[in-house]
Amino acid sequence: MEDTVGLKINKNDNVAVVFAENAKKGVRLNVTDHKGNVSILVLLSDIPYGHKAAVASIKKGSPIIKYGETMGIATTDIEAGEHVHVHNADSQRGRGDIQD
Repeated sequence: MEDTVGLKINKNDNVAVVFAENAKKGVRLNVTDHKGNVSILVLLSDIPYGHKAAVASIKKGSPIIKYGETMGIATTDIEAGEHVHVHNADSQRGRGDIQD
């Protein structure tokens, strides 16, 4: 099984940013935290470069925390290893796919 890399910046983050072009379902994500510790997470879905993977289960209605900041709210239950994006989260920062 191929490994890939993710980064969790803040201890409160419940997502990690994926830094790989081919982060496919079933691949191990080596998540490095703010102290340099590495944890292993198996991806449950394909995740594009620069997108977020849940590093813990996130319940519907709960905040999505990236870089220590609430970036959005989960619109469905999200399992650890799933892609976190507009299909399962409402952004608190604005969406580029909807015109105001």
